Amino acid sequence: MDDTTDADYEHLLRGADLRVTRPRLAVLRAVRRQPHADTGSVLTAVRAEEPTVSHQAVYDVLGALTDAGLVRRIQPAGSVARYELRVGDNHHHVVCRSCGAVADVDCAVGHTPCLTASDSHGFVVDEAEVTYWGTCSDCTTRPSSPS
Repeated sequence: MDDTTDADYEHLLRGADLRVTRPRLAVLRAVRRQPHADTGSVLTAVRAEEPTVSHQAVYDVLGALTDAGLVRRIQPAGSVARYELRVGDNHHHVVCRSCGAVADVDCAVGHTPCLTASDSHGFVVDEAEVTYWGTCSDCTTRPSSPS
């Protein structure tokens, strides 16, 4: 876990022209503690600190933080949306086909070659998502249950 403080988060929120609120700080702390957490996990973590916060409030905060670029929303195919604080770099994700675990994967090239499409069909490409799929080490070593 990093050593980011509430003062750091307050600075980030103000820099994004967002008011500093207890729910926003709680969501940022929850996403820091649980990278790639889904909304339900974020809600559970936030309610441990702020028991009266509503489900809708957490959705709204996640949306505002994502729109401001303070949180990144990812949604691997067939999965619920997940959130992380790692924004502004070119990294990808690996997803376990068995348990759904998600981990960051740094770009092997170190820059954004994936933004140079072989044929952009006239689009101005500003983002590319690369998702690797496989089986995590926990699921690989777990004994299979008899059928």
